[in-house]
Amino acid sequence: MNPVTATTASTVQQAAAASVPANAVADAEPTPLVDARAQLAEAIELLGYGDGLHRMLATPRREMAVAVPLRRDSGETEVYLGYRVQHNFSRGPAKGGLRYAPNVNLDEVRALAMWMTWKCALLDVPYGGAKGGIAIDPRDHSLGELERVTRRYTSEILPIIGPERDIPAPDIGTDERTMAWMMDTYSVNSGYTVPGIVTGKPIALGGSQGRASATSRGVTHIALAALRHAGIEPARATAAVQGFGKVGADAARFLAEAGVKVLAVSDQYGAIRGDGGLDLEALTDHVRATGSIVGFAGADELDRDALLTQDVDLLVPAAVEGVLHEGNAGDVRARVVVEGANGPTTPAADAILRGQGTLVVPDILANAGGVIVSYFEWVQANQAYWWRVDEVESRLEERMLSAWRHVLGYAEARDLSLRTAATALAVERVAEAHRLRGLYP
Repeated sequence: MNPVTATTASTVQQAAAASVPANAVADAEPTPLVDARAQLAEAIELLGYGDGLHRMLATPRREMAVAVPLRRDSGETEVYLGYRVQHNFSRGPAKGGLRYAPNVNLDEVRALAMWMTWKCALLDVPYGGAKGGIAIDPRDHSLGELERVTRRYTSEILPIIGPERDIPAPDIGTDERTMAWMMDTYSVNSGYTVPGIVTGKPIALGGSQGRASATSRGVTHIALAALRHAGIEPARATAAVQGFGKVGADAARFLAEAGVKVLAVSDQYGAIRGDGGLDLEALTDHVRATGSIVGFAGADELDRDALLTQDVDLLVPAAVEGVLHEGNAGDVRARVVVEGANGPTTPAADAILRGQGTLVVPDILANAGGVIVSYFEWVQANQAYWWRVDEVESRLEERMLSAWRHVLGYAEARDLSLRTAATALAVERVAEAHRLRGLYP
């Protein structure tokens, strides 16, 4: 048997064994995968689907776990674990980011791939969900080492990726340079340049105008709409942003440009607050110079975890999963929470926040700007015709606000939370694709 086939078959069987019916998720320990399955189970129950379809939607279609050996600059060899999970193909090729972080594991990647399926379906992008990762801390490695890791990982997963199969994109710990290395590795093995194999590439290699800031712009469009829906005029609103990185930094800047006063931000090293509003341009310069928001002269230091419970109108968690949980959700004072990160709110926290009247806009809607413009980039690469930045940004705004209105209407008509409404809408679309295609053989 082909080793790729053997790996895929064994891991899919493990995933099937791990999938759970609707009545079996409540007692599990909170993890991103448990949270993702709980959200799916709620949608399945709401839609009245049977256990067989539930298991199909809970089980990834294909998984790979690979060893990624690296020859370090010192001459020593280390081995890292890498993963690629393709959750669903029913609506098109798989699509999802690649993250480099020391805590990456298979269950986390499974959860992120599932959320990506719902995100693509909700925004009516013709993809299924995927995700990849390597358990590595990029801060501990030179640029040359990161290039070698990326090229080896790409070569290991080569049989299951491609512009019609699975299209990676940047995520935590990766960037457009990582995507350039992936594209080149795939292209060299193909014998010709394949710009559609990844999105989030440098513009000089076929990337799209507006892609780098797309997730942040999408978060901002949704945040402004959610504030207005809550009766808060953005020009009089205050905000706190958790995670001053790839998504959070630009989201803070765009919110400020729209008139929102950003009072507090945090990163992995600490948090700061300025009651008169932060000077985001000066803060960005400070981060470029020092690598952190800590020590910024224009603000007061704040306990990092206290960022989430600041007295503001809008909270944007834009870092990692599970930061709003049963232990701190009751202390959240923001009237609106817009999820810039994937899975920042646990189901227990969701229930608490809804009980206290907090409007929570789920990740699969709020941070979908990246996948929308990734789709635009893929379309442009396939046509070899490039759009202007104003075309990209206007189409992004149109898609984001259309999805917002659709989810809001669905939620209000059925007295659902926005998360339940968004997940149900997405699951319904994926299930319909399953039904129309049929079950082979």
